[in-house]
Amino acid sequence: MFWKFDLHMSSQLEALLEKDDVTLTELMEEEDVLQECKAQNRRLLVFLSQDTCMQELLHLITTEPPAGLEETRRFKHPNIACELLTSDVGVINDKLGGEKPLLDTLYSFLEQPPPLNPLLASFFSKTIGNLITRKTEQVISFLRGKEGFLGLVLNHINTSAMMDLLLRLISCVEPAPLRHDTLNWLNEEQLAQRLIELIHPGKDEEKQSNASQTVCDIIRLSRDQANQLQENSEADPLLAVLESQECVGQLLDNMFVGERTESCIICGTQILLTLLEIRRPGVEGMLDVCVQGHERCVNSSILQAIQPHLTHYHQLLLDPPRVTPMLTSLGVLEVPLGNCRLHVARLMASLLQTTNTSYYICCNNTIYNNTVTLELCRLNTINILLDLFFKYTWNNFLHFQVELCVAAILSHSASPGPTLPLPSVPPDIFTHNPLVTHVRVCLSLFQDCRLVPRILEAWEENDKMQEEGGMRRGYMGHLTRIANTVVCSMEKGPVHSQISSLITGRAVWSLRRLVNRYSYAGIYTHTLWCVCMHVQAKTAAFEACTKEKIQSFDDNEEEDIWEEREINYTTHTKSRTRYTNTHTFTHLD
Repeated sequence: MFWKFDLHMSSQLEALLEKDDVTLTELMEEEDVLQECKAQNRRLLVFLSQDTCMQELLHLITTEPPAGLEETRRFKHPNIACELLTSDVGVINDKLGGEKPLLDTLYSFLEQPPPLNPLLASFFSKTIGNLITRKTEQVISFLRGKEGFLGLVLNHINTSAMMDLLLRLISCVEPAPLRHDTLNWLNEEQLAQRLIELIHPGKDEEKQSNASQTVCDIIRLSRDQANQLQENSEADPLLAVLESQECVGQLLDNMFVGERTESCIICGTQILLTLLEIRRPGVEGMLDVCVQGHERCVNSSILQAIQPHLTHYHQLLLDPPRVTPMLTSLGVLEVPLGNCRLHVARLMASLLQTTNTSYYICCNNTIYNNTVTLELCRLNTINILLDLFFKYTWNNFLHFQVELCVAAILSHSASPGPTLPLPSVPPDIFTHNPLVTHVRVCLSLFQDCRLVPRILEAWEENDKMQEEGGMRRGYMGHLTRIANTVVCSMEKGPVHSQISSLITGRAVWSLRRLVNRYSYAGIYTHTLWCVCMHVQAKTAAFEACTKEKIQSFDDNEEEDIWEEREINYTTHTKSRTRYTNTHTFTHLD
């Protein structure tokens, strides 16, 4: 049957390879040339590994094709050439990685003036990236011998393929000693500082964006690899520089000293957000707030560098870069929130989560003063965020970040200590006591920001609007969760007595009544921690259900798949009923 349907190999490659004057172009026109290369066809590999063929392949992926060709065929041969060079065949890898003239031809692509062709840049990056993985020592030695290599790569950083090349140098070098030598070389070449210099208002926006993304990826890769390696492994020099107060300070100076542009502020803030995150959460921001017992350790130098610039971020909330009016499904929004202010809200939420009491303990087991939280209180930044929360009724991205800010303040995880009466806490307190700082922040939230009255006013306005036939306001779900967190903080927590003293009389009754009214099974009833536990329980149930269903499809070697059998629906119904009864979850109180 195999031969009857002509499924055997009917390649013309063998016939072409027998010709004395066969050309690389003729071979690349054959559909199965790549398949035969990966199958390590001996005659084909001998032909491809010739110096002239290797040079021609490299020329195809580093030189712009003629513009007169049809667009569908213009990059056909460069694409095939790249696939042949990266087919992971030992003969080709040894030839390309072991001969300097071939590496020089490949390297010459970087010496072209910008901008690079993005498709050819991807071919170049893929080829040299494969060599970094397969012929690591030879290629790293070659690149280190090239003066100005990093300068050329950074000159073309507006092409995303150059980002991939840098990340391969950081993450794909093995063994560990060679990797550490490579990181030291990149650090000596001041890779981190030069990337930070690219995030500047005077630079091209695309270059700023790619430089920012590269820095973020370097931070995450370095931390992931540090977690995987043993404790006695040497520190990553690039990560140490990026986390230093000098480097973070330089980034913030680029953002705020002199001309301010939205792209520079956003790109710089993305780096700060990455520096403040230690573990990537499953849902943005949620895991860090909710899951207890997994405290993170943030380098205090990052916070010390950010603290003097909080006033600049506060001013951005008041006077953001101009944004053009936006057409939405509800009409024209004359003054949109803007991406810049949204990033500021994200940073404030991350700072409040980071400076929570569970994060006071540094790596050297010393306690430092939470100047960031106190500075935010002094600036009244949380109050401005609440103003924006109620102003932009339909911006759920903003609502979520403000909710995280409130939750981070109220879900303070300090160990219970002696009760501190509010009169004993002066407004301008500056103390090393985390619990006293928490009291000060809560005092600001409930008194300066008028959190509870604003919640009740918003609820009354929403009810009135719905009674008149209007739409339910977009922030009501987030407002419900904030109210739930407030009620929970009155009942338990290290400063619940102080919070209870701030919310008295009719406000307590109204808040509890509204929380009970709007608390559905799908919404938190206490803090953000509750929903995470609820999601984890449902995730476990889903996995159990999936395993049970998959097991029913396991093959039985002795089973005749063509045998006719009667389907017993009663059994399936009982099984489904049993599963439903077993995996029913009650609402977490």
